[in-house]
Amino acid sequence: MKEIVGNPLHLTSLNHVSLICRSVEESIDFYQNVLGFVPIRRPGSFDFDGAWLFGFGIGIHLLQSEDPEKLPKKTEINPKDNHISFQCESMGAVEKKLKEMEIKYKRARVEEGGIHVDQLFFHDPDGFMIEICDCDNLPVVPLVGEMARTCSRVNLQILQQQQQQQLRVSQQ
Repeated sequence: MKEIVGNPLHLTSLNHVSLICRSVEESIDFYQNVLGFVPIRRPGSFDFDGAWLFGFGIGIHLLQSEDPEKLPKKTEINPKDNHISFQCESMGAVEKKLKEMEIKYKRARVEEGGIHVDQLFFHDPDGFMIEICDCDNLPVVPLVGEMARTCSRVNLQILQQQQQQQLRVSQQ
């Protein structure tokens, strides 16, 4: 295994994910009305159609495809495909809402050491995979060290601080 180098680029967070769309309007509707993102102002200097949305600490940047008919059409829900995952408060409420909205989804469950994580996978209008989970149940266990934390943002910040401290100690 390679030597741990900490945070060489001094990253602080995920800023946004960009997605190419067949229809920016359809995608805005999905990300706003299904996932709860809010449209935000986009720089006017762009010379292409798109939209920016924000929610849950990250941005979704929608980019209008220059040739929408050439975009691949995905119909199979494959949890092993590229996806973005969101944590939720209630898997039951999410599943109920997806049924009400008539959005096709696939259920999955991860088990590790007696801990269960439930997942729901579905597509946005362009076939990009979305996962909703209760991943906070699963501890984040570094490959090096003995500390275990959950996925929560506070615990992630503590984990990053401890990794940086370990790096400083090992460099002395």
